[in-house]
Amino acid sequence: MSYRKERAYLQQTDSESSYVTGVPEESLRDLFTEILEQGVHGFCFSLYEEGQKPGDTITEEQVRRRMQVLKPYTQWIRSFSCTDGNELIPKVAKELGLKTLVGAWLGNDPEVNEREIKGLVKLAREGLVDIAAVGNEVMYRKDLTEEELLAFIYDVKKQIPGIKVGYVDAYYEFSHRPKITEACDLILCNCYPFWEGCPFEHSLNYMKQMYNQAVAAGNGKEVIITETGWPSQGENLRGAIPSHESARNYFINTQCWSAEDAIPVFYFSSFDESWKVGAEGTVGAYWGIWDKNEQLKF
Repeated sequence: MSYRKERAYLQQTDSESSYVTGVPEESLRDLFTEILEQGVHGFCFSLYEEGQKPGDTITEEQVRRRMQVLKPYTQWIRSFSCTDGNELIPKVAKELGLKTLVGAWLGNDPEVNEREIKGLVKLAREGLVDIAAVGNEVMYRKDLTEEELLAFIYDVKKQIPGIKVGYVDAYYEFSHRPKITEACDLILCNCYPFWEGCPFEHSLNYMKQMYNQAVAAGNGKEVIITETGWPSQGENLRGAIPSHESARNYFINTQCWSAEDAIPVFYFSSFDESWKVGAEGTVGAYWGIWDKNEQLKF
């Protein structure tokens, strides 16, 4: 998930839309439960418990316990890495009958990148990958050059023919980087009205505009929203205010739109993770539908 304070929401003149406007509080609680029980397209898998962080090796038992929590409510699971226990995520997901979007985490360490790519290819050849994501927000972070990322994408496509390969980044990157868009079999875009300071009441309409920008850039390629969400606690970001109510209602809006317009969405995130404070501020720890103790928040 990105921390993009430099991109600011600008007031839009388009008509606003929301599935929660005018709905009584009791009905919203019931609607949230109904949506979750009917099942959503996908969840981003939150791997780390309290006291854990990326780089810690995670056991299969922990992955399996958390996956069992999510299984009744989704068809797809997205993972972000292929090392340090993350490689267990697609294995367990497949055992439980779920589909997988598996990511290789690329950064500025060539040794780590090599391990991640090898891990992704291995998982794909074992039949554990439905969609392969080569990197996550690498262009946004400026960890690699465009040419370096393209080389990784084409290398993976060559090694795992028959599996769709894409790259995950903010929706606007696919407009700015046509070579990367061309290299991808499908467009995997992150859409966060919150991180651009958008007030909740305009957030659904703004997310639609983000998605449509990625659709236009894709020139007919399938577009999947690989991350979107709203935090339940933490600091405000201009007009974007974290709250329990807004986090629940953003989920409702997202899922209703996803169902109505057949938009595949991976919701960020499944569980709260305390390690995410850091650069994101305290807001980083509160994006889950379940809390850090795996209890449903809403």
